[in-house]
Amino acid sequence: MNKHIDVVVVGAGPVGLLTAIELTLGGVRVLVLERLAAASMVTKALGIGPLGSEALQRRGMAAAIAAAEERTFAAMKKSTEQNGPDARGKGSKFSGHFAGLSLIRKDAQKEPERRAHPVDQHAVEAMLADRARALGVEVHRECDVTGFVQQDDGVDVKWVSPTGDGRIRCAYLVGCDGGRSSIRKMAGFDFPGTAPSMTMYNAVTEIDHPERLLPSGWRRTSGGVFSYGFLPGRLVMLDFSGPPSDREAPVTREEIEAVLRRISGTDIRVKSLESASRWTDNTRLVDTYRQGRVLLAGDAAHIHSPFGGQGLSLGLVDAANLGWKLAAVVRGEMPESLLDTYTAERHPVAEAVLANTLAQVAIMRPDSQAGAMRDLVAKLMQFDDVNRFIGGMMSGLSTPYDLGSEMDDVGRLIGDRPISQGSHSDGGGDVSLYDVMQDGMGVLLDASIDGEASKLVAAASQRIRCVAVDTGPSMLIRPDACIAWAGEENSTDGLEEALRRWFTTEAR
Repeated sequence: MNKHIDVVVVGAGPVGLLTAIELTLGGVRVLVLERLAAASMVTKALGIGPLGSEALQRRGMAAAIAAAEERTFAAMKKSTEQNGPDARGKGSKFSGHFAGLSLIRKDAQKEPERRAHPVDQHAVEAMLADRARALGVEVHRECDVTGFVQQDDGVDVKWVSPTGDGRIRCAYLVGCDGGRSSIRKMAGFDFPGTAPSMTMYNAVTEIDHPERLLPSGWRRTSGGVFSYGFLPGRLVMLDFSGPPSDREAPVTREEIEAVLRRISGTDIRVKSLESASRWTDNTRLVDTYRQGRVLLAGDAAHIHSPFGGQGLSLGLVDAANLGWKLAAVVRGEMPESLLDTYTAERHPVAEAVLANTLAQVAIMRPDSQAGAMRDLVAKLMQFDDVNRFIGGMMSGLSTPYDLGSEMDDVGRLIGDRPISQGSHSDGGGDVSLYDVMQDGMGVLLDASIDGEASKLVAAASQRIRCVAVDTGPSMLIRPDACIAWAGEENSTDGLEEALRRWFTTEAR
């Protein structure tokens, strides 16, 4: 093994793998260290939000997402056939829920085509692993990092494994090792927040009388909340009697049955348990995502109730935001201060997610005060503006980065779109924006008449692909799909400043 490498990523889950992919596309040598011998098959996230799925689509995984989604739809159809029409959801009119209120309407959203995908975390991790292998990313499993020391010019990392102890020097260390992150703890990051107050179960079961748990959808009772039947055997429960006494204890069939009987108020038996996991509403957020040469991403930086399915996308967009920036710093093209924008941009987004997950748990509690607030929220969601606000909040689409611009587009993550190429582009014709972004470079969409914007970009950076387009506005798009600059009419005002800020220390 090399004695020195550019970046060590700890954790080979979805966030760690995407971080490694982004770094590799940026020309950086990466080593991924994972404690587990194989990918965990514990039941986790059941879907991926629009921003998370778009981060994967920009890196060549659109076909894999579509295939996984088709498998989910087939499973949903099977569940409907097994359980009858009561197993069906609300239908295509709705696109998500807030606190179990499946009232987020597609027709009220600003960009309804940017949607969540019912692709579970196992499928996401598998497609990321395939992409990482294709790029030659080095992943070493059964490697438990036991310590590291920051130096002025790097980080010395050591680990243990069944084949012996390891040690390596890297320029930067990225912790993507989950909510109980050893990297976060060893580095001494502050992790303030609120303690857990409830337990959530995610399980795949065989039940003796499944019809007693229908109709499907979120069911709030005097004992808690449960949902059953949207996928074969899939059961989700929220138990508000408190956090688990032993979070590390295996989830048993008996435990699932006892909680289900109490929450549903139904005489029912769990015949078998295929898989199960428990979660809490423990809600914490680091005050900074970086300490010197050590950075955090995903659950290592923030934990919250999984309700609303925002956590997986939140972590993936962390990786997309960090990867290209860290690669630019390692290449020596950008100053280390660029890494400070990682915390500045991602910390407020995580704060917003933590806040809305706390609010969701609050109005799902089985007491009359929570119920009254829940009913009020349901009535407010009948108004288009409120529905749009909550839908944008849950998808993350309404939370732009503050880049200090008065242009509304600047700071937003752009969705995929066909782009009609103009005469001074390579080849001409219609292409997809995300297809142009597959190699991890920035993109300039140049709508100027004489290609003046492209000339400025070509003089400043070789890490930006210029695409002449027939219609405006002109846009400078970072590798993470953030719009860094947008021009007015045929003007390039502000473009050179944006280039210096994001792509080169000074325009050459």
